[in-house]
Amino acid sequence: MALKSTIFKADLSISDMTRNYYHDHSVTIARHPSENDERMMVRLLAFGLHADEALIFGNKIGNDDEPDLWQRDLTGAIDLWIDVGQPDEKLVRRACGRSRMVCIYPYSGHSAAVWWDQAKHSLEKIRNLQVVSVPEEASRSLAKLAQRTMKLQFTIQDNQIWVSNGNETVHVELRPFLLRTR
Repeated sequence: MALKSTIFKADLSISDMTRNYYHDHSVTIARHPSENDERMMVRLLAFGLHADEALIFGNKIGNDDEPDLWQRDLTGAIDLWIDVGQPDEKLVRRACGRSRMVCIYPYSGHSAAVWWDQAKHSLEKIRNLQVVSVPEEASRSLAKLAQRTMKLQFTIQDNQIWVSNGNETVHVELRPFLLRTR
């Protein structure tokens, strides 16, 4: 018998001073049994960074045709494809061919840097790709905020993010590997 995903609910209050975006979102996140809290919270961080009414969580686990998050326009074309972790270069190139913008958020510290060192020669020429690393200490601290029901405040300015649950605040300073403007 297959294991079922664990359902998490999060009420997010997002104040993104970089994009001038101030909205609340209620999201439901299905955490696959093979996914840990750290990866799930980095997915939630990526949602906060790109928050929009049209941004949704994909069915990524075991499915290379969907990202962790994506946003489609009214015609169904993919505006934004977001993956968390260290995807295969071939999958990244295919995602870049299918969407207007692709954002990758590797995490796990040293292994993210090693992945980028190996992948950058073939990926850095892609014009619609952005790769931004989430430092290991930040992703581990975010994992400690994970609860089945969460109320989180995101304050975002430039590459600085503060995520608070009211009791604890995690500061995330993103490390750009490859930046492009949308």
